[in-house]
Amino acid sequence: MSSSDFRQIAIRTEAGKAERLFRAAISAFCALTRPSRREIAQLDDLTLPLFDDVSTEARRFAAAALSECESAPPGLVKRLANEPVEISAPLLVRSRALGSVELIALIGRHGLPHARAIARRKDLHPTIASLVRALNRPAAKTTDENPLPSGQAADRTREQLRTIMVDNGGPSLSIAPATAGTFRRLLDGALSANAAFFQTALADALGVEFGGAVRLVSPSDHFLLLVSLRALDLREAEAFLIVSAACPGSFPDVPSVRLFVERYRGMERQAAVAKVAAWTKTGGSQAGDAAKTLKAS
Repeated sequence: MSSSDFRQIAIRTEAGKAERLFRAAISAFCALTRPSRREIAQLDDLTLPLFDDVSTEARRFAAAALSECESAPPGLVKRLANEPVEISAPLLVRSRALGSVELIALIGRHGLPHARAIARRKDLHPTIASLVRALNRPAAKTTDENPLPSGQAADRTREQLRTIMVDNGGPSLSIAPATAGTFRRLLDGALSANAAFFQTALADALGVEFGGAVRLVSPSDHFLLLVSLRALDLREAEAFLIVSAACPGSFPDVPSVRLFVERYRGMERQAAVAKVAAWTKTGGSQAGDAAKTLKAS
């Protein structure tokens, strides 16, 4: 099945056929050898509105099918991963779309059932494996309302959650590529009169605390924001539009636009992710100093 076949499914919206469309779209997507960013975003945009209308069997089918995909739609994967473990298990065990940060959040939200499925991953971070073992101990005494242990066990768990953010001595952060919906929300926030709307959208997109996102947005210096948008793997035109709206006056002439494009094109995405992780962890002044050093180099 070609990519054009997949795109055609999105427009055949037959009334009352939500489940059939849901299954067909996922089947067509999984048949693509190398789905484009547009096709990944398209599957999210098509299936998420249908999610509440499809059966448990359809959700189980989706989780199993997407668990084998190298490039799975992040929105749908996140929604499926938060389903009961009877549905989400294939993704918890195999999906590369779920990084360490997402796995920790799932354990914290759902407790032992999800933790035990995650423990079966082949590439599981040692700290997460230790966390799962701690949760399995009888002394942990978890409940549905309080999925993480309390008391001294909770202190150990919190320490493990902090250490998972540090890999080989440096901060680590898992940032999913932006979807079409993410871009629209960022642009809407940047165009609004309230800076907090954009900062909130940026925090959600990057998976960082609100305070960390605030440090990345400066009306007088857009470099940190440029790096943040590169970490989200936005197209340069999309990133330029967002920066222009969020930081008015950043591009008074053609040379300033050219410099933006050169910097954006010249930056590797994984390097940008590492920089965002470091900046949101260390704080505002250190982030600013780091940005000055990078721009001068």
